Amino acid sequence: MSTAIDLLKLHLAQQAARGVTHVALTRGAQAQLRGGRSAPAVRPQAPATPPAVPTPAPPTPVRRTEYFAQPAAPTPAQPPVSRPMPERISLSSPSPLAPAPQSRAEHLARLALEAENSEKARSLGTLRDIMVFATGTPDAEIVFVGEAPGAEEEKLREPFVGPAGQLLTKIIQAMGLRRNEVYITNICKFRPKIDDGRFQNSKNRAPTIGEMLSCQQFVLAELEIIKPKVIVALGSTAATGLGIEGTVGKLRGKFHDFRGTPIMVTYHPSYLLRREQEDGGGIAEKRLVWEDMMKVMEQVGLPISDKQRAYFSKARG
Repeated sequence: MSTAIDLLKLHLAQQAARGVTHVALTRGAQAQLRGGRSAPAVRPQAPATPPAVPTPAPPTPVRRTEYFAQPAAPTPAQPPVSRPMPERISLSSPSPLAPAPQSRAEHLARLALEAENSEKARSLGTLRDIMVFATGTPDAEIVFVGEAPGAEEEKLREPFVGPAGQLLTKIIQAMGLRRNEVYITNICKFRPKIDDGRFQNSKNRAPTIGEMLSCQQFVLAELEIIKPKVIVALGSTAATGLGIEGTVGKLRGKFHDFRGTPIMVTYHPSYLLRREQEDGGGIAEKRLVWEDMMKVMEQVGLPISDKQRAYFSKARG
């Protein structure tokens, strides 16, 4: 039966495609389409005597409307069904199907992967292959920016872990913080090559402008993700990479503006180590760096004790 109904539906669809809007249907077909049962066919009984064949009358013109299917009996009106109104969705709220926003740590991890595969930096041919990204917390209020990784940093793939890094850790601790409470990065993510390979394992050099520019996008993205309260540029190379030109001696001691964030330029720890080998042991330069750090502490709201204020003062020298 279902096959017959399917064929009927197909026929109706074909007629509708030709523009025919009405077709003649028997009462049984109408009932079947409405879901009812067709009236059983009645087998006519043979008459006792064959009837006389009447003379066919001339065909009577039939109006087209006589072929229309009789309309089905109207269905009693049903009371409207009460349906709950759909919940309104605010365009300002995230879609329930939208992916959850990434955390700062996830953003930085993706950024580190991009830096690892940076064709811009690797195509220069003047940087070594190992990428050294950053260390510290993504929620840091203070970000320290150096120039480039050295031999020790290249081995451990972490910035500021050599002698200069150990001194930086002491400076951070003197501020009342731990190393993992700040964020430390470099303006160049790869160690620059030394022309004479014999000294590659023992010497480092500052990155060129081109080498800094090849990694600048990653540093800028780091700062945008972290949004620190203060940036500390360690040395003139880092300051130049962040667009602040001048010597440390002229730049230090006051805050500069970096895209709305205060930035303090101060001496690089490696410079302090070199000064330790000279007359005075670098006490004067260490005091200057400490004065810069106390300004940074005040900027982020860290307390400063009298003992801290006296670090590297002339009385202690």
